[in-house]
Amino acid sequence: MAFLPSWRPGPTRDAVASFLDEALALPPEQRVAVLDNDGTLWCERPGYIQYEFLVRTLHQAVEHDPGLAGRAEYRALLDGDHAALGELGLQRVALALLELCAGWTPDEFTGRARDFVYSEKHPERGVPYPKLVYQPMQELLEALRAHGFAVFIVTGGGTEFVRAVSRDLYGVAPDDVVGTLVEYHFEERGEGPALVRTAQALGEVNEGRAKVEHIQTQLGRRPIFAAGNSAGDREMLEYAHAAGSPSLALLIDHDDGEREYAYASAGVTTTDTEPIVDIGRREGWTVVSMRDDWATVFPP
Repeated sequence: MAFLPSWRPGPTRDAVASFLDEALALPPEQRVAVLDNDGTLWCERPGYIQYEFLVRTLHQAVEHDPGLAGRAEYRALLDGDHAALGELGLQRVALALLELCAGWTPDEFTGRARDFVYSEKHPERGVPYPKLVYQPMQELLEALRAHGFAVFIVTGGGTEFVRAVSRDLYGVAPDDVVGTLVEYHFEERGEGPALVRTAQALGEVNEGRAKVEHIQTQLGRRPIFAAGNSAGDREMLEYAHAAGSPSLALLIDHDDGEREYAYASAGVTTTDTEPIVDIGRREGWTVVSMRDDWATVFPP
C-alpha cells in the first residue's frame, strides 16, 4: 500500500515521512505520539459531537420530566438561544449538562455514548458520525504504529465519551485516552458495589497547559510527535516540538470550506488572540492545509 495515499505529494507529506524514518533510530520507548481528537481526528463542526450527545440526553430527560425545561441553562439549550448561553457562561452550562449523566454507571454511560455515535447522523452532512473521521489521519495513525509508535489520544473532550469509541474508530485502547475527567462516587447497591458518575468535574478541563501536565501524570511518557488543530493544543504541540531531534508538531488547518469547513480553530478555555496557524508557522511546526495537502478528507 502506498504511503499516506490520501495525502498529496509535497512538503507536508515529506516532513511526516522524514520524521517517521528518523524516529526508527530511537529506542521504541521514546516513540510516543499524542493526538487531539475534536477537529484533529474527526470533524468538530457545526458542534462538538459530545455536545450533540448531551443535548440529545437533555431532550430525553425532558420527555421524562418536562419541568426540567424551565431551568435557564436547559431552556437556552433547547431553544438554541446562543445569546442566553453566552450570558449564562460556559462553566454554568457545562455543569448543568454534567448533571444529566449523574448517577449513571460507567457501563451505562459507555453504552449510551456508543449508541449515539453509531445511530445518529451529522446534522448537516447526513452521515453516521464514524464517517466523520478524517481518512488522512487514519492513515497517519497506521503509519505511526508501523514505525513502532505508541499512540495516545489527548483531548479536551470527556475521557469516557472518547474511550467509548476510541478502539473502534482509531485503534486506541480506552486506557490510552487522556481527557477531561468527571468525579465518580463509590456506593453499595443491592446487587453489589458500584461506581456512579457525579455532576462534578475532576480537576481542570484538559486544554492548554493541562494537556501537558496530564500527559505526564496519566501517561508518564514524553511525546516526540503531537497533532492538534486549536489554541487548546498549543502547549502540547510546543512540548513535543521541543523534545529534540527527531520531533514533529503537526497542526491541522481547517481551510477547506467545500469538503469540510473553513474556520480558525480556537480553544474553549484559552485566551490566545493570535491565530494558531500563525503561531504554528512562526514556531516551525508542520501545518497541514486540508485544502492543499489532503486529496481526500472523509472516507468514501
